[in-house]
Amino acid sequence: MGILGLHSKEEIARRVKAYAGYYDQENGKDGAIPAYYIIYGTCWPGGEIGYLKDSILEEYILYAQQQGMLVFVDHQIGKHSVKESMERILPFLRYPNVHLAIDPEWRTLKPMKEIGSITAEELNQAQRIMQDYMVANGISGIRMLVVHQFQDKMIRDRDLVRANLDRVLLVHTADGFGSPSVKRNSYAQNSKAENIPVKGFKLFFKSDFPLAGWDNPLLSPAEVMALEPRPSLIIYQ
Repeated sequence: MGILGLHSKEEIARRVKAYAGYYDQENGKDGAIPAYYIIYGTCWPGGEIGYLKDSILEEYILYAQQQGMLVFVDHQIGKHSVKESMERILPFLRYPNVHLAIDPEWRTLKPMKEIGSITAEELNQAQRIMQDYMVANGISGIRMLVVHQFQDKMIRDRDLVRANLDRVLLVHTADGFGSPSVKRNSYAQNSKAENIPVKGFKLFFKSDFPLAGWDNPLLSPAEVMALEPRPSLIIYQ
């Protein structure tokens, strides 16, 4: 989806590494690790989910391993429960460079017509499911679980979200396109959720795809790194 679908995995890796270099210059000693962010389960009309072929996803995962890159595997949920959606993507955690993501925007039967949502309890459940799976399958270390938000309703009862598990790092990512002021306001709204301290920020390249929106103008890496709190995950689409 987005720029990832326009170029080969090799070309995207080259571009992502270049952007990672820009952020590496801006964030002091923290460094920057490049990654592919892949929509594995895409929401269709009626909330049906169309799945990327596992073989294609695994090609990206294995190539990313060779390149020292991470892979984020995203499920848009659609008509399914959060539990069902998580269970579909958990097996990819067998690869040490894979992290997971869910997107409440698409938890709906009417994609592109209404914005979906999940509850705090569902998000807490997703984290528990992920950690339990890791423990049961001997998967070591800490993995990220990304959740997107650009409207208050997307995570209901947000103040009840817990981000305190040992093995799962919840990343609260500001999604949505728009002007710099719109982007900053969206991020500021997310930053109020201090119970989810690790933040992410998503940017949108200009697109010729019908109905697609983009950031105009696109914030620079220096401008992104000036956000408070500083985002730990940066996504480009």
